[in-house]
Amino acid sequence: MDYGRQSIELREAGGGQIGTLLKQQLNTKEDLSVLYTPGIAAPSLAIAGDRSLARKLTIKRNSVAVVSDGSAVLGLGNVGPEAALPVMEGKAMLFKRFADIDAYPIVLATQSIDEIVQTVVNIAPGFGGINLEDISAPRCFEIERRLGELLDIPVFHDDQHGTAICTLGALANALKITGRSKEDIRVVLSGAGAAGIAIARLLRDWGVRDFILTDSKGICSVDRTDLNPYKMEFAVEKGGTLNDALENADVFIGVSQPDLLGRDDIRRMKADPIVFAMSNPVPEISPEECAAAGVAVYASGRSDYPNQINNVLVFPGFFRGLFDAGAFRITGEMKIRAGLALAAMVESPTPERVIPGPFEPGVADAVAQAVKSVVTAGV
Repeated sequence: MDYGRQSIELREAGGGQIGTLLKQQLNTKEDLSVLYTPGIAAPSLAIAGDRSLARKLTIKRNSVAVVSDGSAVLGLGNVGPEAALPVMEGKAMLFKRFADIDAYPIVLATQSIDEIVQTVVNIAPGFGGINLEDISAPRCFEIERRLGELLDIPVFHDDQHGTAICTLGALANALKITGRSKEDIRVVLSGAGAAGIAIARLLRDWGVRDFILTDSKGICSVDRTDLNPYKMEFAVEKGGTLNDALENADVFIGVSQPDLLGRDDIRRMKADPIVFAMSNPVPEISPEECAAAGVAVYASGRSDYPNQINNVLVFPGFFRGLFDAGAFRITGEMKIRAGLALAAMVESPTPERVIPGPFEPGVADAVAQAVKSVVTAGV
């Protein structure tokens, strides 16, 4: 099936893929008087006296702004705001389908950090949360940090944290299958952009101790002068190539480029290695090559391969939990518990099943409950 052609045809017919609906009936003069003027003055005055009531009386309590500048869209790159709009619409559709959250695609005609931050601050009163999307690294780190400090609503960069949470969940089950401990494994990460840095940070917070981060120039090591502060955070003493890094590694996690590795590269790793090749749509190495190299657990970003690392497993339930708990901030503990909740959805992990699928019942609820448990516990 030509999915691309079909997507265009459906959008031509419908003018995109999302819309709005009314929550109350508007059929009579009395309805109009209650829901608009003069009745609408009462909630406006109530909110004017207490801004927090906006969460109770308006769409703010269940709405997310999906914000992008179009600088790092899917595997397409810097395609600009108009070309990013279909993806942001798709994201909004997934919010509604999986967590009944009203999400709005907002694409910005700027790639200036200052302008993006100010624009989001200016529109934030109308939303209960901000989902940053497809903003290139390293700018995305600074944008998220500043917005987190300026706003009183949760700010979540899905390309970072959704990917990291899903990866943690799949890895937790892969370690069970292979009899490994998180404290004793060596993880090689290929790709030092938004997703790679976020994965490294979350796995470190979870208890993984031994990382080798690589980018297009090889191992991120302290002797390199071209590393930004985010890469330097994981710089190791000894440099070298990706192949050097793979020697005796337990886990390979790729968020980098297609067809990067072959079976001989994987054979440098320890016996029964774990390989998450998440470049999309073409992974760093195919499942067939990994099977030939003796890989114990393989995951990718593709739905036609086993163990799809798919952010839709995370962000709808994560925001549902934030909204239901009335949370104003996102914490590391929320991310860890969300990842482990995904792992727990698979009662008996196998090499072909270390993570649930997006349409399995209860996934969003499990993630939401994990987030709410952190708020309840005050951690």
